[in-house]
Amino acid sequence: MPNIEFVVQKHLDYCVAQATKTLAQLPDHSLIPRNIPPAEKKWSLVDYEDWTSGFWPGVLWQLYEYTNDTAWKSIAEQYSNLLIPLSLRPAIDHDLGFQIHNSIGQGYRLTKNPAYRDVLLKTAHSLAGLFNPTVGTILSWPIMVEKMNWPHNTIIDNMINLELLFWASRNGGSMELYQVALKHAETTMHHHFREDHTTYHVVIYDPVTGKKIKGVTHQGYADESLWARGQAWAIYGFTMVYRETNDPRFLDFAQQLTDVYLERLPEDRIPYWDFDVPNILEEPRDASAAAVTASALLELSAYLSDPLKAIYYRDQAEQMIHVLSSEAFQSREQNNAFLLHSTGHYPNGSEIDYAIIYADYYYLEALLRLHKLENKPSIIDSALAQG
Repeated sequence: MPNIEFVVQKHLDYCVAQATKTLAQLPDHSLIPRNIPPAEKKWSLVDYEDWTSGFWPGVLWQLYEYTNDTAWKSIAEQYSNLLIPLSLRPAIDHDLGFQIHNSIGQGYRLTKNPAYRDVLLKTAHSLAGLFNPTVGTILSWPIMVEKMNWPHNTIIDNMINLELLFWASRNGGSMELYQVALKHAETTMHHHFREDHTTYHVVIYDPVTGKKIKGVTHQGYADESLWARGQAWAIYGFTMVYRETNDPRFLDFAQQLTDVYLERLPEDRIPYWDFDVPNILEEPRDASAAAVTASALLELSAYLSDPLKAIYYRDQAEQMIHVLSSEAFQSREQNNAFLLHSTGHYPNGSEIDYAIIYADYYYLEALLRLHKLENKPSIIDSALAQG
């Protein structure tokens, strides 16, 4: 296992300190932090319609969970409330889960505010409106239907948004939401991956026949390359689907996705933005992919009946967290984010080697999950105790 001198609370306290500095820097509470360019100190801000708008409120809710300080609850409520208009209109893309579940969903989990429940249910039904039953997936980007001639497109990121549908089906929403999420996961499992279990970023389907047309990329290096964050979304998403369905198909598949990802990582466990880009040692890293994967593996390790593999996955997750918590990746005095060195959309020249808010969200989530695991006996701890 990783070095026992790593103290999770120290790094959670670092997140508290960084977020406190961010709040002091923000001009008001009407705009939301998204990224910080290299060598700059101030957050670039977006409004509630940006796809990343849910992550900052989600960070604030997680800080409230950690500290139990109602000041974090109050500010989390202010930022979460900015996103409520998203629940009052038809879905325009798949990102509603990222926006609403990671913000207001966190708020409901911690407060059971009935108003938040209503927002979540409205949003889930809106998101389900993008589902094509012939294809068996949610349409991710309606704007790309004409722009890119992608008649029904589904991106691997969409797996994360299924959690909102599963939640809603258990909390007063239609049971059809469960079936939509399940079918989307099944279709994605069957069509979104190559024989070696690496993922395409985007799969294009015929909306009339439901047949797969092709797999392509949008944010990766090439159509047949492995975009690092895409594989991270897949690992996280199928781990979550197993949690929601208890279907062993998804547990097995999450492990297959994980194994190929881990096999291809560099020694420090932080991926370059694409695993297949030429001259890879000269390319930027993607700390956000590492944070997403670390959080997912902490959860996945707890579901495995094989204690040795559970130990391996948790060890890998902890190694990722340790490196992300090192001076090489932490912002500290450089700016007020938690992490440096994420890559957003390299082919578009966007957010290359930036601090990005979703990297911070999943890093904090990973720290909190590790903190809880350290205070709760698990199959891993039992195996270690038995030698």
